[in-house]
Amino acid sequence: MMATMRITKILAYQVDLPLVEGSYHWSGGKSVEVSDSTIVRVETDAGLVGHGEACPLGAAYLPAYAAGCRTGIAELAPQLIGQCPLQLAKLNRQMDAALKGHPYVKSAIDIACWDILGQAAGQPVCTLLGGRYGEDFVLYRAISQQSPDEMAAKVAGYRAEGYRRFQLKVGGEADVDIERIRAAAAQLEPGDRLVADANTSWLRHDALRVVRAVRDLDVYIEQPCLSYEECLAVRRHTDHPFVLDEVIDGVDMLLRGHADLAMDVVNLKISKLGGLTKSRQLRDLCVSLGIAMTIEDTWGGDIATAAIAHLAHSTPPELLFTSTDFNSYVTVSTAEGAPRRRRGRMAASTLPGLGIAPRMEVLGEPVLVVE
Repeated sequence: MMATMRITKILAYQVDLPLVEGSYHWSGGKSVEVSDSTIVRVETDAGLVGHGEACPLGAAYLPAYAAGCRTGIAELAPQLIGQCPLQLAKLNRQMDAALKGHPYVKSAIDIACWDILGQAAGQPVCTLLGGRYGEDFVLYRAISQQSPDEMAAKVAGYRAEGYRRFQLKVGGEADVDIERIRAAAAQLEPGDRLVADANTSWLRHDALRVVRAVRDLDVYIEQPCLSYEECLAVRRHTDHPFVLDEVIDGVDMLLRGHADLAMDVVNLKISKLGGLTKSRQLRDLCVSLGIAMTIEDTWGGDIATAAIAHLAHSTPPELLFTSTDFNSYVTVSTAEGAPRRRRGRMAASTLPGLGIAPRMEVLGEPVLVVE
């Protein structure tokens, strides 16, 4: 049965995910209040059904936007009917041939097929991705951009909840960002990690001012500038541990960054790379090269969090810098069985596939049906 399994139907659902804190702010004055998520359902002639999720962080963060996700799926899905969902590398080649670029469009479909593969094999996805390490893994908390005192209070509050990794949203006016970093760092205790994430928004001269002004602090600097070359120039003027995110969009940039000694940590976002198949490829390459990773996505709810958890839990702990639990940032639950944080840590499901069951009453009627 597995050898002849075929995709018979692909459906897409649109779900609004309001934020627990009301809004989320990052560099350049960008913000979101409600995330627009797309959940994909892939049905097969064997009766197995898989689900995936893609949720861009608005339209001004990466080259991705929510309506484009659904438009792209409408373009791509008809060419996948009749294909085998178990042959993930082959399926990804078919998607790349049918639709040039647009990796975020392909991500939810790829995740749904991993869900099907896990169910067919009777194994959780993390087992198929290489094996489960330990009982759980460490999470970070993103600290939305506010005043220095407000952000420091958020660090203290989330630390009391058990988080030990904090991603501070900077990338504003340099003098204020210096105050933000200093105020947040004052809340830390031994074993904590603080990341100052500018999300590409500093000009190089401001980035250099900031890293010089906080050189006495134990802080990671993440994606200070827009281009890889600017980030590399900043990297060469600081001894802070350095994280690259937005510019790491495939194997070529990962290898280039490694060759240039451009970073110590990379952020692997599943939908930015096109799904679990390609994210695992970069993850395994990072393991071989000794590059630490944050395993995450752009945003999402229960299903995206489940996919993140399986990739993170199958990553060697010494190379997993941190991961995230986006379903705790939003007020709507879209699936039963999704992983939940406990004292700043999380574990992937031990059930076959992603281990989730969508709440169809929340998903509502599909906005796209292709069969």
